[in-house]
Amino acid sequence: MFMKGTTPFPPKHISENSMSNISNYYCSVLKQCCETGNLKQAKKLHGHIIRTITDPETFLLNNFINGYYKLNNTAYARNVFDNLRRPNPFSWNTILSAYSKDGDVGKMQEMFNLIPCKDGVSWNLLISGYVKCGLSGKALEAYRSMLRHGLENLNRITLSTIIIMLSNKGWVGLGGVIHGQIVKCGFESYVFVGSPLVDMYAKCGLITEAKRVFDGLPEKNLVMYNTMLMGFLRCGMVEDSYKLFACMPEKDSISWTTMITGLMQNGMDKEALDLFREMRFEGVNMDQFTFGSVLTSCGGLLASKEGKQIHAYMTRTDHMDNVFVASALVDMYSKCRDVKNAETVFRRMPYKNIVSWTAMLVGYGQNGYSEEAVRVFCEMQRNGVEPDYFTLGSVISSCANLASLEEGAQFHCRALVSGLISFITVSNALVTLYGKCGNIDEAHILFNEIKSKDEVSWTALVSGYSQFGKANETINLFEEMLVCGLQPDGVTFVGVLSACSRAGFVEKGRHYFALMVDKYRIKPVLDHYTCMIDLYSRAGQLEEAKDFILQMPCCPDTIGWATLLSSCRNRGNMEIGKWAAESLLEIDPQNTAGHVLLASIYAAKGNWDEVARLRRGMRDKGVRKEPGCSWIKYKNKVHIFTADDKSSPFSEQIYKELENLSCKMIEEGYVPDVKSVLHDVHESEKMNLLNHHSERLAIAFGLIFIPSGLPIKVVKNLRVCDDCHNATKIISKITQREILVRDAARFHLFKDGKCSCGDFW
Repeated sequence: MFMKGTTPFPPKHISENSMSNISNYYCSVLKQCCETGNLKQAKKLHGHIIRTITDPETFLLNNFINGYYKLNNTAYARNVFDNLRRPNPFSWNTILSAYSKDGDVGKMQEMFNLIPCKDGVSWNLLISGYVKCGLSGKALEAYRSMLRHGLENLNRITLSTIIIMLSNKGWVGLGGVIHGQIVKCGFESYVFVGSPLVDMYAKCGLITEAKRVFDGLPEKNLVMYNTMLMGFLRCGMVEDSYKLFACMPEKDSISWTTMITGLMQNGMDKEALDLFREMRFEGVNMDQFTFGSVLTSCGGLLASKEGKQIHAYMTRTDHMDNVFVASALVDMYSKCRDVKNAETVFRRMPYKNIVSWTAMLVGYGQNGYSEEAVRVFCEMQRNGVEPDYFTLGSVISSCANLASLEEGAQFHCRALVSGLISFITVSNALVTLYGKCGNIDEAHILFNEIKSKDEVSWTALVSGYSQFGKANETINLFEEMLVCGLQPDGVTFVGVLSACSRAGFVEKGRHYFALMVDKYRIKPVLDHYTCMIDLYSRAGQLEEAKDFILQMPCCPDTIGWATLLSSCRNRGNMEIGKWAAESLLEIDPQNTAGHVLLASIYAAKGNWDEVARLRRGMRDKGVRKEPGCSWIKYKNKVHIFTADDKSSPFSEQIYKELENLSCKMIEEGYVPDVKSVLHDVHESEKMNLLNHHSERLAIAFGLIFIPSGLPIKVVKNLRVCDDCHNATKIISKITQREILVRDAARFHLFKDGKCSCGDFW
């Protein structure tokens, strides 16, 4: 085919024939150049034609316009067009198509205006160009202008383009108008037009109209069926989707994947998994979307076994190199609480994108490994991957779980610098962070800065005030949320009920519990029931708490029983306390709180024989009391203390500080509450034991090293005992320091001899 070096010449039998045969030959050579991406050879061919043919056919030159565009050289395409002696409509439309597909709106408009005789293709290219560049208004304006020039230019391609644009924009009203024009002009029977119409109506929730269009089509192809199937599932019409799926004349991979994804999105994870098994049995090819959806269902079902089987299948079928599939696998293992396998998959990924890193980070956070979540975020940054709003929100949430204000504040700065704070996910996480870290004022400032607050924003602040013990503020905020027309969820009510219980607002707590059930139709879960048990118990209404438990549709969990038992200890109610302890130990024989709290009741009554019996029982069963410990951060180092701890290099200074404080506290009227000491020892020894509790050691450390003017922040793993709570109030008064203690129950801000909890915690 190629002669005289690299210049192609037509064979002799063609060159001696008609000009059209020569043109066809050169077009076939040009096609080869386009298919191989050989611009240089195309230019040589073009040059040869200019030198050897005095007046090339317009047909041939039109192919060069199109060819140069395909070879990414629109300038050469325009040059060929400008030198055409007799441009025809195809010539004009070909160069217009190049500008339309390139998104060069200026030159596209210029060329369109120059076309002497515009046809339907010209108008469609103009409209498509506008749509591609996101100029929906211009596209509609061009469409109206086309109609004014005559309906003969209207065709199914233009209608399909306009309907798809309106569907993506959600402009269903205009879509209905175009639908009317489609019917009027007789295009309603075309699948090419009907499919985007069905999709538009389904996307906008108008499934009846979508089905009417679908049923009205005399012929339906596979794309049409898949579109209708997706529409049913998008509108939650699972039964209809099953019926349509069953009667489809043929199904492809998209059909099966659409059903699996739709079932998963409608919360039917088991059905999605069953359909995946059927798809596999039928031998249908699976892609990344199929695996992504079924793995999400496995995570939702906590179906680790099935997830591992799918993992093995993906490994055999060489899908593990796909970053989308591997990320879904990390997410699945994380939701199944199999962090080890999630880590293994993550570390073996040859390529990681932002989705992969986020899946691992969220997985750590969901499973209580908040420190690892922060670590993997830092590792992600070192690898040059920039976080998106979801990743940043997730790592801030991990800092909130750690009550690590220092690290969280750094991510706050990053959110400000990057502009990601404008995303509500990030703003909500920051409100939660400052609320959980005891800085409720900063949390409220951030809340006020959120322009469009959602339910999560309000719930974050409600929970923050509740945990801080500010019951009135919590309730006022909740009522304001309702006035704004927002719908509270179960988490919001946990915050409100907790605030009522910790402030002793029994009647208000009853009211909000009834409101939750009767008005908002929220089915109570154990957290809500526990709040109500706590509400009655803290208020000393132990009989009401017992009656409430007996009327519950389910038994309380360990927290519920321990809550009642703790109040029985404080109130000295042996009868209900014994019932609560026995019920607690029945569901969790190894539970430490059941033994310790019951022993406290006996100790308060002076029944040391029973205390000794319980201690022997604990020893025989191998039950160990969780040791109380408190920690305080100073100069980026965490200092941990346990009761009577002398392991700190600063122990001598700490104990000397405690001795000095003890003398001043007694002068202020402090009387040790020795009833919480569960040892049959002399009173002086009990006082000594109380004075060396872990939180007091941490507070003494803070008084020595934290500069005056800064608050002393202490965290304790257990609930602060009554005596330490009273002692800390007095310490805050005599030292004139703010002391913030976060225990297992809530925040306590001690200032000027008072606590933010109002002595009710």
